[in-house]
Amino acid sequence: MPDLQALSLQVLMGGFVLAAAFGAIAQRTHFCTMGAVSDIVVMGDWTRMRMWLLAIGVAMVGFNAMVWLGWVDPASSLYGGTRFMWLSALVGGAMFGFGMVFASGCASKTLVRVGGGNLKALVVAIVLGLSAIATLKGLPAVARVASVDTVYVNLPAQQDLPSLAAHAFGAPRAVIALALGALMGGGLIAWALARPEGRRDETLLAGLGIGAIVVAVWWLSGVLGFVAEDPNTLEPAFLATNSRRMESLSFVAPVGYALDWLMVFSDASNRLTLGIVAVAGMVAGSAAQALASGHFRWEAFRGVQDTADHLLGAMLMGIGGVTALGCTIGQGISGVSTLGLTSFVALAAILAGAVGALRLQAWRIERGA
Repeated sequence: MPDLQALSLQVLMGGFVLAAAFGAIAQRTHFCTMGAVSDIVVMGDWTRMRMWLLAIGVAMVGFNAMVWLGWVDPASSLYGGTRFMWLSALVGGAMFGFGMVFASGCASKTLVRVGGGNLKALVVAIVLGLSAIATLKGLPAVARVASVDTVYVNLPAQQDLPSLAAHAFGAPRAVIALALGALMGGGLIAWALARPEGRRDETLLAGLGIGAIVVAVWWLSGVLGFVAEDPNTLEPAFLATNSRRMESLSFVAPVGYALDWLMVFSDASNRLTLGIVAVAGMVAGSAAQALASGHFRWEAFRGVQDTADHLLGAMLMGIGGVTALGCTIGQGISGVSTLGLTSFVALAAILAGAVGALRLQAWRIERGA
């Protein structure tokens, strides 16, 4: 019988170290989804988008290789299930994408900026976390469950593409997972590396490094942290996760869980989870890199409008990220790596929301607002 406490500690320590590596890489390379979209819309520069798509490609190949090896089962992931929650993904994703532009970055970038000394980002993280917890458990949660979450399509198989293809054609799911992961992920990798800017040191470090970290966290949660029979419940269990399912990195709900953990620290039922330590790891890794490179700088709001924009963006990210079941990392890399339909819809909605917000900001600048 495995020592569950010791195993949980290994998962937590591994999660912290991997998230710290993510934070350090993101701080050094300026990895940022909002920045990538902004670079394209404003300057036509696709360099940072190649970073992000390279990370997605690596995560796709890695996750589906583990499915083929029989190490993980997509049905056990946070993104599993037969319900195609298209409206939640669409509405939540658009809210998150819009919000991340007004907040000067997505949830992961916010944590990286906190580590770099940005006080604006600290405020954003707190408001984002409170909004996320409210959308999970409070009044917004009631509205969410009674509205967008009621609209879904029940699919004949798990909502990931390999499972649907296996159901339709009667082929082994593991083989299809490997083939689709290699085809789609390999295609993204090839596109990202096709131009010289995709082969720069920073692009390779961010894309390959962050993609590999997402895969490593899948392994940490789904292989190391998996117990075939929990002696307390006599059922399979994934240790140290909030959802009690297999998870990889995501940074909206975990920020809320981290705030909740801090506020009820003395509660005997309170427990650390992979998501909570990943939030701490992101900040720690970013801070270490910023201090080592001399880029640590205190930064505050410029004025009332700047404050209002960031508060609005943080609130939209918290509500939207929970509604869409993830952020640019949670759905955009971790979720998409499973080839889940809901994740692809959420990702498209996030990008559309971000483009819309950037257009609005440009219009406000033109009007002198």
